[in-house]
Amino acid sequence: MWPIIRNRLIMLVFVVFGVSFITFLMSNVIPGDPARMIVGPRGDQATYQRIREQLGLNDPLYVQYVDYMKGIFTGDLGTSIRTQQPVLDDLITYFPATLELVIYAFLFAIFFGVMIGVITAVKNNTKWDYIGRFFSITGVSLPVFLSGLIFIIIFYGKLGWFPGSGRIDLFMELPPRITGLYTVDSLLVGNFEAFKNSLWHLIMPSIILGYVQLSTIVRQVRSSMLDVLNQEYIRTAKANGLSEWFLIIRYALRNALIPVITVVGVSFGMLLGGAVVTEMIFNWPGMGKYVVESIGFLDFPAIMGFTLLISVGYVIINLIVDLLYIVLDPRVRE
Repeated sequence: MWPIIRNRLIMLVFVVFGVSFITFLMSNVIPGDPARMIVGPRGDQATYQRIREQLGLNDPLYVQYVDYMKGIFTGDLGTSIRTQQPVLDDLITYFPATLELVIYAFLFAIFFGVMIGVITAVKNNTKWDYIGRFFSITGVSLPVFLSGLIFIIIFYGKLGWFPGSGRIDLFMELPPRITGLYTVDSLLVGNFEAFKNSLWHLIMPSIILGYVQLSTIVRQVRSSMLDVLNQEYIRTAKANGLSEWFLIIRYALRNALIPVITVVGVSFGMLLGGAVVTEMIFNWPGMGKYVVESIGFLDFPAIMGFTLLISVGYVIINLIVDLLYIVLDPRVRE
């Protein structure tokens, strides 16, 4: 186990260098001048030059990159051009909203993805199999912005079942910030009204965000389950009179989930990075909305900080996936 953790930590260093270099290079290749965005079209030349000097834009590129890397390893991701706040502070502020949305989307995708995948495999080539496969294909085919708008029109505009935007109603008292997750914080202080309200706001965006990854999990679980169900030990257990669903849950599903773990881990990373569109559609105050608004201001420190955080998250998720392999499969442990 320790060699795996050590290798992933070494990889993390290379990821930080690689992602920082690529994002830094792109930020200097893309046309635009952050100093001009701050000063405005009517700003005088003296103010413009002063801003460029403050941002370090007059230094050679290699000097700017070295300064940026020094900041990364000391916890300084720079100052946001748009908010005039440290990028790290902004990310800490907006990260809990994104994390809460991703967690609920992930739980939705895992629960229904595994359930539908098992059912379609057990009921292979029946109407339930066809319905499940159609459901998964629809999730992959529909763009997130389209399915999100459809949900808002139907369930908010027409039926009024769910709120259309935000994390909690405007008139609702916000729970004290403990973890930054409204559903968790409201439960910790016993504010069940805030919990119910914040949970109600999570339903639509988490379904839309998790639907695409649910479809991927369904196909992977179905394929893996079909392979396991055709194994000799499963047929032998059936011949010995074991209950079909006991056999599926106790033996077949556990072995089928081993290759699914990789897909699940990647899905969480995809949800974390793919929350951008969902947050814009539902006006969700998370990192995705923050970085989209920063793009319009050519706020390169904010964009680079967001990209770096997501990349580090991917490495950590891959580490967790490797450790889960060790738990689920003794062969890997040996």
